[in-house]
Amino acid sequence: MKLSNDTREVLKNYASINANLLVKEGNQISTMSQMKNIVSVATLPDTFEKEIAIYDLNEFLSAMSLFNDPDLKFGDNSVQIVEGGQSLKYFYSDPSVVTSPNKTITMPSKEVEFTLNGENLNKLKRAAGVIQAPDLVLEKKDADVFLTVKDKKNDTANTFSLDVDTVADGSDFNFFFKVENLKLMDGNYDVDISSKNISHLKSTNKDIEYWVALEPESSYE
Repeated sequence: MKLSNDTREVLKNYASINANLLVKEGNQISTMSQMKNIVSVATLPDTFEKEIAIYDLNEFLSAMSLFNDPDLKFGDNSVQIVEGGQSLKYFYSDPSVVTSPNKTITMPSKEVEFTLNGENLNKLKRAAGVIQAPDLVLEKKDADVFLTVKDKKNDTANTFSLDVDTVADGSDFNFFFKVENLKLMDGNYDVDISSKNISHLKSTNKDIEYWVALEPESSYE
């Protein structure tokens, strides 16, 4: 089989969440961070013919980059990456040493929902880098709601905010994320947030979704 560019982009994204990956037979893959605070599921345009475990996904992608458009031939304990007269044998890992979700996440009832477009997502990430802000908070101030990157431990630290249109009741809330946990592919997202300190972000551009844990300082009143 050949891997499409879309599949490669998902694999690159997943490598940023967890260094290893269990790919099951079929066209759906999932990953979970080592801290178990990020989970993602994606449906791919390509179908894998057998289950394989990859211990170092970045290494596997680097091996793929040695070729322009290779064929992948899956054996019992390794995959042959072949193009023209070149080939590379890449051995699978033992599945027992790979971190992988073992059950489907059931999202609790949501209290807040909104749409986050890709441009604003990138602005928030860039701003967090510029002002060295480790935290992102969805906060309600009076009747207005903002997404703000800040350092929640420092009241005098620089901040950057964007207005957000949300669907919510009249309750006040402060939902905190770690910026480093927003390992999302580029694009627009429908976002649901539960007061149980979990969020669900579903891409409107690609067949991929994420569940990201909120920080314990989050509040909903």
